[in-house]
Amino acid sequence: MSDWRSRVLRPVRRAATAQAEPAPEQSMDPRGRRPSGERELGAQVLDAALYRDGRRLDSPSSPADVRARLRKEPGTMAWIGLYQPDEAHLAELGEEFGLHELAIEDAVVAHQRPKLERYGDTLFVVLRAARYDDAAEEVEFGEIHLFCGPDFVLTVRHGNAPPLHPVRARMEADPGLLARGSEAVLYAVLDHVVDGYAPVIAGLQNDIDEIETQVFGGDPGVSRRIYELSREVIEFQRATRPLLAILDGLTAGFDKYGTEEELQRYLRDVADHATTVAERVDGFRQMLADILTVNATLVTQAQNEEIKHMTEASLAQNEEIKKISSWAAILFAPTLIGTVYGMNFEAPGMPELRWTYGYPFALGLMALTCLSLYLIFKRRDWL
Repeated sequence: MSDWRSRVLRPVRRAATAQAEPAPEQSMDPRGRRPSGERELGAQVLDAALYRDGRRLDSPSSPADVRARLRKEPGTMAWIGLYQPDEAHLAELGEEFGLHELAIEDAVVAHQRPKLERYGDTLFVVLRAARYDDAAEEVEFGEIHLFCGPDFVLTVRHGNAPPLHPVRARMEADPGLLARGSEAVLYAVLDHVVDGYAPVIAGLQNDIDEIETQVFGGDPGVSRRIYELSREVIEFQRATRPLLAILDGLTAGFDKYGTEEELQRYLRDVADHATTVAERVDGFRQMLADILTVNATLVTQAQNEEIKHMTEASLAQNEEIKKISSWAAILFAPTLIGTVYGMNFEAPGMPELRWTYGYPFALGLMALTCLSLYLIFKRRDWL
């Protein structure tokens, strides 16, 4: 393990008397590539430090060095931040800190549901962070895993989880809070994740407002957007709802594990914010269900109106067809009679051809036939 520093730890140079800012944790770009600085160094450990009385001492050189320093210097706490570590690196840390193999497996594989588990005196917490992408108008998710022991904290980030260097900077700026140990770091990370939900809530609310406008504006493509947004809200709900159970579990262990009163207040505050977020997300899901129902109703009404217009047009066409057919029948009768008498048969076969009144008789027959058909069609409202 002598080459652990070169393989794992990001070099952090510090003057003995100066307190420099910690090496910032970098987030992934949307395509999942490591930031340029991290790619050049190849570091999976983004920052590692030892603290005493809430103040940063220095950076350890190896996992064994961390454990040796913690044994030799009571009251010292180690905080190591990693980004997507492989199994070998995490197993090396797990051997030094006594991490359970199941927790290590979960932290390497990722894609875990938010949960809280206790392995002896070590807490293992999985959180799902969220970020709203304004350009794509969609929610991106990442995971943060924490191992919290009596004198150490390991934070493991996966995917689009937000960088934790703001949390480290906040804690280092407040030694009194950091001096409360690993549970204080756990609180700070929880608070950071829950605060990160606020822009997501605002983005989803804006999307829902836009969808309402599209629905009542008759946009034909709104149904697809409602479906896609509903999936995002459901995924967000899966990230936020289990967080309440995690906080309830921490609250239930206050007395058993002797959590300080001040930390209890902080964690209750995070629980209040998380409850508000969960309620908003539940409301979003119900709103989208209602919007989908309204959209289906409006689409049905539009289809009914279209069918009504088509029916009216068809009825109007039928009326015209009846009129045309009636006049065609009326005109066909004299044509038929005239055709019969225009066949030039011999007189014995058609005696009326030599009848003095044969011609007026034929004309009268034509007129009578046309009048009869006209009256019949008129009575039936065909004309």
